[in-house]
Amino acid sequence: MRLPSNRQCAMEGDGKKMDQAPPFRNPFVHVLKFTPLEKAKIALMTVTLFPIRLLIAAFMMLLAWPFAFLATVGRSETSVEPQCLWRRLVDITLKIIMRVMWFAGGFHWMTVKGRRAMPAEAPILTLAPHSSYFDAIPVTMTMASIVMKAESKDIPLWGTLIKFIRPVFVSRSDQDSRKKTVEEIKRRAHSGGEWPQIMIFPEGTCTNRSCLITFKPGAFIPAVPVQPVVIRYPNKLDSITWTWQGPGAFEILWLTLCQLHNEFVVEFLPIYTPSEEEKNNPALFAINVRRVMAKALGVPITDYSFEDCQLAMADGQLRLPVDTCLLEFAKLVRRLGLKPRNTEKVLQDYGNKARKLEGQKLDLDDFAQFLDVPVSEMLRDMFALFDEHEDNCMDIREYVIALSVVCRPAKTLDTMKLAFKMFEAEEDGAITQKELAVILKTALGVTHLSVSQLFTAIDPEDTGKITFDKLRFFVEQQPDFAEIYLYAENAGLQGSSSHCHQTKPSLSSQNLRGTAATKTTNGICPDFSPKDHDGTNDGLKKLN
Repeated sequence: MRLPSNRQCAMEGDGKKMDQAPPFRNPFVHVLKFTPLEKAKIALMTVTLFPIRLLIAAFMMLLAWPFAFLATVGRSETSVEPQCLWRRLVDITLKIIMRVMWFAGGFHWMTVKGRRAMPAEAPILTLAPHSSYFDAIPVTMTMASIVMKAESKDIPLWGTLIKFIRPVFVSRSDQDSRKKTVEEIKRRAHSGGEWPQIMIFPEGTCTNRSCLITFKPGAFIPAVPVQPVVIRYPNKLDSITWTWQGPGAFEILWLTLCQLHNEFVVEFLPIYTPSEEEKNNPALFAINVRRVMAKALGVPITDYSFEDCQLAMADGQLRLPVDTCLLEFAKLVRRLGLKPRNTEKVLQDYGNKARKLEGQKLDLDDFAQFLDVPVSEMLRDMFALFDEHEDNCMDIREYVIALSVVCRPAKTLDTMKLAFKMFEAEEDGAITQKELAVILKTALGVTHLSVSQLFTAIDPEDTGKITFDKLRFFVEQQPDFAEIYLYAENAGLQGSSSHCHQTKPSLSSQNLRGTAATKTTNGICPDFSPKDHDGTNDGLKKLN
């Protein structure tokens, strides 16, 4: 696979070209480098300022609890009580307490730009980029409602503080929870300003703020005016960012509290009123709001999403390199609506069809016919990923392998078994070194890959062929085979999940059994977009 140099600009959900090229920096990676002077400062602050700030922050949380408890006693979940004098005083008191807490944490002054709209003008506030739990600052400044996991309301102390801002709860255990959440947001949004505004982070997970990733459509389904709000942390040392590869949650807290001063800027942009077309198309509404916010921030936009992060950080035997083409491939799979619902059945059917072709090359029209979809610009972009020699043909087996990795990233051996089925010779069920190289470079999403050391290790008898059973036995004996043979032989094959605070130990025995680790988003606002509003291209065939 390769990213062609002359490929088309990435397409957004409405079929329009993106205003800016996709970023070269991985939005899910944050690397911190310290100078000797910075290390000395952090060491000094750790034993002096850090414990004091931590104690003050904890005390402020405790101080806020009785006020929040008093305000929530006897409160109805379906109606809003009148804002009488004592409730206003509680609201002001809690804002002051929260401001003191942030001040103690080093956020001595906060810059607010623009004018916050009234609830009747814009019932929903969309915030981006989402990069840290410190993004809770604007929530405490406004006391706006947010979407929270239902489990959070049962957390001692924290649950009471959360309930004060009247959040919309989404439950993992309730299959209809997402639809109920959207209906509740609609109900509040159409209340004419009676309910507090709802603050939503449409990215659904944390990034390093280098770009704006795909916006989930949940915030835009109610089809009401929204106010975009952009967040900046213009600090010399970025100790704020908490994303998928980089410092963990406590390390971020420690480093931030060890800074003398932390800057925070929040800007309220003009209200965005949706057109009739956007009201009927939440994905288009989300795309256009994202474009406005990216322009205000001066950052690029990309169609990478949380699902791409899951792919890059999957606990399979093969760790995807940072520059893998599979992220681009996965984006196109989503946009074309090619991700199968019945994954195992569809992959097996594809494998059988590809095997019958016996390596026969396909052109673009043949590729479209194989997938039973019309030719489009996005399909051309996907075809170009596999047209390595730019001779307008591809090996469909490579597409099947790439789709298998995208659909089940932690099940490496299942993908290898499928690949062997398509490549193996009928007489002995074996493949050659060259065929193994094609399989592995496609599974990793790279253009070139040397597998000579690995092949020799699997085939010590030097027969020139290996079977899947032989590979599986070798992997069971050498679970770190990729680290030892592939990454050592291919110096540029830098894995994307190394030093990742969210990644469990890879290459474990549970991976050999094909069990995928379940990852959840990091951030404040969980994704509540219903499955039927995933932003894929509904005009193309969905696989069953």
